[in-house]
Amino acid sequence: MDRRSFIASMVGAVLAAPLAAKAQQAKRMRRIGWLSPAAAADGLGSLRTGLRELGYLEGQNITIEARWADGRSERLPDLAAELVRLPVDVLCTEGTQASAAAKQATSTIPIVFANVAFPDRSGLVASYAQPGGNITGVAFMGPEYGKRLELLKEAQPKISRVALIYNPDNPASVLALKETQRWASPLGIRLEPQEFRGPRDFERVFGTIAGKRPDALMTTADPLIASYRTRIVDFAAVQRLPSMYPSREFVDAGGLMFYGGSIPEMYRRAAVYVDRIFKGARPGDLAIEQPTKFDMVINLKTAKALGVTIPQSILVRADKVIE
Repeated sequence: MDRRSFIASMVGAVLAAPLAAKAQQAKRMRRIGWLSPAAAADGLGSLRTGLRELGYLEGQNITIEARWADGRSERLPDLAAELVRLPVDVLCTEGTQASAAAKQATSTIPIVFANVAFPDRSGLVASYAQPGGNITGVAFMGPEYGKRLELLKEAQPKISRVALIYNPDNPASVLALKETQRWASPLGIRLEPQEFRGPRDFERVFGTIAGKRPDALMTTADPLIASYRTRIVDFAAVQRLPSMYPSREFVDAGGLMFYGGSIPEMYRRAAVYVDRIFKGARPGDLAIEQPTKFDMVINLKTAKALGVTIPQSILVRADKVIE
């Protein structure tokens, strides 16, 4: 090659480099779908945090398309189908209802769920070890529900009737109710289930609980119910009801007690699944993850306002006490 040809080839390579870099960057851009039954929730924020920690930045190598059902679960199938049509490279879902809608909408696009209970019993996956198909994610531990009731009874030994708010349209919420009922009888507690499908049910649910005057209040970990946690916590305060909740966020909002795994951490862990799928893993081969660390948080400010005394035997075991 003569000197003129060499220089021409070098100039061509220099000019082509930015184009190649842009092409490579465009090739790396991934589209993530988000599907939630709630009007707004914290799960997407935690997922974003997990993705950032793994090097995925919106506008640089990922875009996120979010769809919210605004408390109307009947909208989830249409919203899932909309995300599939875009299409997205992976679907991230909040809770069982959104996950089931996504599974119905596609058998090829990978689905990563979080904040799901009993995924094997609700039909989402074949098993925890081998989910199968195009779906995997992070789930609750079933016994968390009964343990919450047990701790509530230990904190307030005189309780005998507990109102439990659950979502009858969410199979996992129904299973959570049954799991809690299984623990209730040996503890000498009668559960009083209250169906909640959306904000239109507040007047009925709150009116029934206020009229029956139970000894305490609980909810399942349904994402729709959790999105209204401030309203539920405020109601419990007005009714002077000791309460046990399925996520730390309820206690931060003024609820009395929380026990369980971290829901925000579930979504951060879901980001790890997204990363593994982007790197070639098949979702059906990725075992369902469950929390291994469980926290108990007690809000002593709320206890004082309710006139409730939390035994020292409970306080010394708490991971955090809000004073």
